Amino acid sequence: MSVGARLAGVRFSVPSKILTNADLEKMVDTTDDWIRTRTGIERRHVLSEGESATDIGMAAAQQLFSDGKIDKSSIDALIVATATPEMLFPSTACILTHKLGLNGVPAFDFSAACSGFLYGLSIAKSYIESGTFRSILLVCVEALSRIVDWKDRNTCVLFGDGAGAAVITATEDDRRIRSILIGADGQYQEYLYVPLGGTIAMSGRDVFQVACRKMTEAATQALADAHLTIDDIDLVIPHQANTRIILQVAKQLRIPEDKLFVNIQSYGNTSAASIPIAYREAELAGRVKPGANLLFVAFGGGFTWGSAVLKV
Repeated sequence: MSVGARLAGVRFSVPSKILTNADLEKMVDTTDDWIRTRTGIERRHVLSEGESATDIGMAAAQQLFSDGKIDKSSIDALIVATATPEMLFPSTACILTHKLGLNGVPAFDFSAACSGFLYGLSIAKSYIESGTFRSILLVCVEALSRIVDWKDRNTCVLFGDGAGAAVITATEDDRRIRSILIGADGQYQEYLYVPLGGTIAMSGRDVFQVACRKMTEAATQALADAHLTIDDIDLVIPHQANTRIILQVAKQLRIPEDKLFVNIQSYGNTSAASIPIAYREAELAGRVKPGANLLFVAFGGGFTWGSAVLKV
């Protein structure tokens, strides 16, 4: 069997500070019921004063090394998916090489908004299958609380901060990324964007319509490319943006409820970090078994989208 790319381990970290819907009721004109009904979110984690996105990104990555699952010396490259970098340069990835003791390892950031984890898997898969690298650390980290308008009740209730870290390694068995699809279309940019120095602006209805269509199309194509159907999938882990989007995509793909993993209620939308956070929680809950077929699907500002089928 040819060399493929395997998702070898995933961990996550979130800030200790929790912002509940009750807290938001004191900050903006909203209610717990309004937020739950429209988004499914109950609480989210946000960075405290003096805490940085790099801090939680480092914490997520360190877990992979500290529990003995991954040998740090095996890492050939570090890539970071983020829409909220610490600074324009150096990159968050470059900073993390030093903090993690990976000095000299090639590192770079990229941004695909909420599709960042899937774009990162695609990049890692390409590097590994080409023989360029054999082990890649992918860190997805977002500090969305720093770019939210806390006076805009339509957007401030949606987002949380978090980080997910994954190691993708070379493999010659069938436990690998079987197919992956990514795409983008800038014609929709006015529906969801953050101007330089500004805060998140969004047209929720337009995002919903395009997100449901593109996520359904991407997942359908990824399944076809893997020569599988939804019946062959053991668990579907979508980007945790909004329960209405998740349930509509599940309906269109005919995904049974027992095959769907949702944890948006505890974290809100953590953008690129949401799928790795959900994956690890599903794993801890015993819903990710060795040899299982998984489907990931995401959609983000740009617009960007992606889907992947993998055997773990």
